[in-house]
Amino acid sequence: MNPDSIRNFCIIAHIDHGKSTLADRILEFTGALTARQMQAQVLDTMDLERERGITIKAQAVRMSYSIDETEYELNLIDTPGHVDFSYEVSRSLAACEGAILVVDATQGIQAQTLANVYLALEHDLTIIPVMNKIDLQQADIERTLEELEQAFGFSKEEVLSVSAKEGTGIEELLSEIIERVPPPEAEPGKPLRALIFDSKYDSYKGVVAYVRVIEGELGSAQKIKMLATGSQADVLEVGVFKPDMSRVNSLSAGEVGYVATGLKSVGEAQVGDTITLAKRGAESPLPGYGAQKPMVFAGLYPADGNEFHELRESLEKLQLNDAALGFEPENSGALGPGFRCGFLGLLHMEIVQERLEREYGLDLVVTAPSVAYRVVMNSGEIIEIDRPTDLPTGGEREKVLEPWLNISVITPSRFVGGMMEVINNRRGIFKRTEYLDTGRLTSSDNSQPSSDPRILLEAQMPMAEVLVDFYDQVKTRSKGYASLDYSFDEYKSAELVRLDVLVNEIAVDALSLITHREAAQAQGRALVVKLRSLIPRQLFDVPIQAAIGSRIIARETVKALRKNVLAKCYGGDVSRKRKLLEKQAEGKKRMKRVGNVEVPQEAFLAVLKMDR
Repeated sequence: MNPDSIRNFCIIAHIDHGKSTLADRILEFTGALTARQMQAQVLDTMDLERERGITIKAQAVRMSYSIDETEYELNLIDTPGHVDFSYEVSRSLAACEGAILVVDATQGIQAQTLANVYLALEHDLTIIPVMNKIDLQQADIERTLEELEQAFGFSKEEVLSVSAKEGTGIEELLSEIIERVPPPEAEPGKPLRALIFDSKYDSYKGVVAYVRVIEGELGSAQKIKMLATGSQADVLEVGVFKPDMSRVNSLSAGEVGYVATGLKSVGEAQVGDTITLAKRGAESPLPGYGAQKPMVFAGLYPADGNEFHELRESLEKLQLNDAALGFEPENSGALGPGFRCGFLGLLHMEIVQERLEREYGLDLVVTAPSVAYRVVMNSGEIIEIDRPTDLPTGGEREKVLEPWLNISVITPSRFVGGMMEVINNRRGIFKRTEYLDTGRLTSSDNSQPSSDPRILLEAQMPMAEVLVDFYDQVKTRSKGYASLDYSFDEYKSAELVRLDVLVNEIAVDALSLITHREAAQAQGRALVVKLRSLIPRQLFDVPIQAAIGSRIIARETVKALRKNVLAKCYGGDVSRKRKLLEKQAEGKKRMKRVGNVEVPQEAFLAVLKMDR
């Protein structure tokens, strides 16, 4: 197709602002799917996406739409809205020339809205602002228009009003996409260069790379080469998404589609790599993406040690379709063999755990998540650690650096005090406060959130403090009205120590954590109190201790069960009873010396459930 008739665009929004529903209406209006094929959130293909109501993986689809007897090819890439998957969003933006910015008319601009707009501006995309859910009674259209004007400089005439649920304004939106989104700058005569913006593994076709062709033409039966990895492959099939995979003869410059490579490892066709021809191909790669670094680390162990090999195979299969997941084997004294896994965030960790348990039938124990720390040794060497047990002792290290995040919280003004308290309690440093709107007169009972001016709070905070339950606290303190976004800032020095937990005087490495020295006492106390209620009683006293190095800072004891050895002793001299009791006491001493305490799964999640 003529590149001038192609429009490549994506949809960006905060989570739950109606992005997937809008994609459904566009597909329906352009006739990409028949009424029989249509279903809600058609681009959310995973069961988890439908159940949670979120988009996890970016999805591409090609549509045809005619205006004034001219047929246009529209390539839509649907993006996730959750902050954990912002890397997916950035990859989608790199393959587009335009972005539809969806804002919920009942909620206004949220934290992730700001983050996604800044990402789109970095990629120099044309942004079309769209106000969604105008059919709802609680929609505050005037206020949302003012916010878009104040935050991003859009005039009120630029903003389109749509209802994705009712299908209102979709025709006008499609006309604006064709008019305002520029066609791709395609150069068909040059050697082939195509950017891989996503990939997945297929049992029959090998690695299937999702590509945007920048220059040249990509056809089937060609021999291609990846410029970054140097791997070569014969093209088995090229095609487009309608939204199911549909085979075509070739993809020309400016088009979006897929190429089946037959490769057996996703690592051979990495996201951000450039595809060219093996012979007489391009020499310089396209600007790609930086390697995605895991931010959160946790241990995954099979509840049954015999399932270790099944867990390994399941992780390898899952990694083929989720390049952001990393893992390596590790061994725990308490839990046996398992894997140390790296995730993009807590939601990503939850999704991976749920997919492993649901799709592969595994029963897993997950240790408390931690972040990656940098340790400056006395020799000047800098090492990176992601598990508490690897933290060197105080005499060997000069200092410990921890990752800090830039936090953006958007909240109605009446919850500002609660938000500031939550941030202060987690070693946060405030940067600035900004009113997003002036608001109107607040009702006497404060029941209308739309009349309350909203405030943007920007702060810096250690990543470890965000991990545990910060998001839940933000939502709880604001009654669900606040929204959160964060991005990595830098590594900063901190007084960090390793807090170990000893059960029956044996250290349980899976319960160790790295914490700030000032919070160690309170955290150790809270942890041992929690564990006392979770560890079952034995026939001997079980001490539970929290320690920093060799110093015990907190202790609780699980009291022994007492078996009634006198139950069958009827009458007789008291010395007979004393002998039985002394024999029981000797047995308990022996049992305590060689006894092994079973630590239940719930204990390993106790770190997550501790009250702050």
